Amino acid sequence: MKTNPSARVTSEITTQTIRRHVFWAAAITALGGLLFGYDTGVVSGALLFLHVDFGRISSLDKELVTSLLLVGAMVGAFFAGKLADTIGRRRTVLITTVLFMVGVLGAGFSPSLLVLIIMRFVIGVAVGSASMVVPLYIGEAAPPNLRGALVSFNQLAITSGILSAYLVDYGLSYTQNWRLMFGLATIPAAALFVGMLFQAESPHWLIAQGREDEARAVLKRVRASGEIEAEITEVRELSQKKTHARDLLNPKVRGALTVGILLAVFQQVTGINTIIYYAPTLLHGAGLGNSASLLANVANGVINVAMTIVAIRLIDRVGRRPLLLVGTSGMAISLVVLALAFVVGGNHLTGATAIIAIIALLLYTGSFAVGLGPTFWLLISEIYPVGIRGRAMSVATIANWGANFVVTISFLTLLNAIHGSGTFFLFGFLTIVALVYFQRKVPETKNRSLQEIERDLFGGESSKVGGER
Repeated sequence: MKTNPSARVTSEITTQTIRRHVFWAAAITALGGLLFGYDTGVVSGALLFLHVDFGRISSLDKELVTSLLLVGAMVGAFFAGKLADTIGRRRTVLITTVLFMVGVLGAGFSPSLLVLIIMRFVIGVAVGSASMVVPLYIGEAAPPNLRGALVSFNQLAITSGILSAYLVDYGLSYTQNWRLMFGLATIPAAALFVGMLFQAESPHWLIAQGREDEARAVLKRVRASGEIEAEITEVRELSQKKTHARDLLNPKVRGALTVGILLAVFQQVTGINTIIYYAPTLLHGAGLGNSASLLANVANGVINVAMTIVAIRLIDRVGRRPLLLVGTSGMAISLVVLALAFVVGGNHLTGATAIIAIIALLLYTGSFAVGLGPTFWLLISEIYPVGIRGRAMSVATIANWGANFVVTISFLTLLNAIHGSGTFFLFGFLTIVALVYFQRKVPETKNRSLQEIERDLFGGESSKVGGER
């Protein structure tokens, strides 16, 4: 039987059009991830120059400027979950963007350290909201075979934002202009706001609100025609089950909620953000100058982005679990090597021990970027029921930012108390604990629709979140 050439061309064009719409929506929304990364990473360089305007800056001052963003992120994640389920994912992103612009402009023009700390809190509210709603929006818009890569595209945006912050920090280090370091985030914030004005609402949220004609119009742009009605029917059936916040404590949901929370906590207590926030401080303490420390930090950012790209290419091919387990193993090994470098070289590394420490730091970042970095945000966008997905992701995101805050506010104090060797041995031990937990409890979700995952985890076929490996 001969294949109709024109039909084949039409099919190819349709597929290309679908991919273009999906990728464009993911790219626009992922600017929220870029802002998330930039605003969390830029402080690492800005800390070195706050004294120019504010005089002597103590360790506590530095911890407050850094960690108040994280308190704000917990607040933002808390309210964003309810907001996203109530007024929609798209409107929540728009509100988040306005908060970003207010916060970064306020930080750039801060007349005092107190105002800067308050503005960092406002930025944090926006960061917390973006960290929850962006993967939620992308996960619901993307087809199953592209969902892993597209949600992880948000992680690429986060790491690109961090790298951009490092480059800006290095480029402005000679001027010591920390105000411009903060203020430049206004540019991607404005781009996100304008871009989201032209994006459609999440089709799953529209279906849950009974707005199926609108959802159908959206799905025609991002799904093959034969898949649309089946998806609408599935999402409708699942969303018709009345859900409330108390359903988060339902025994069937509790297992998935626990997995999400522990993924969130382990992502932070294994030490990644101490590297993002304090790497220049660590490198400066090891004997490098300000500019050299920031340049080495740029190399760390490049590794972060490069390995995130590797993860995006692999996550829908080899699955979430293999990347998570391999990446976490690499983190544990790197932390032990880093701790041993401090044992041998003391608190001020020089020569070979300094080189070994920097290599271990780069390997640690690369291992995180290929595993725990992207898989956490992807998994929490996949494993919760549609009716409470926003609130459940909000809980996991709050746990993530809460753990981030505890680690960040205590890191410099911990470093002074038990030194580099003790601190990184502690992180290494916690990473090994995380690896054991991931091996036993984290499910594989590759190439499965969100509806299939929900039926398996909560529909009675499997009451155990880690059922299928």
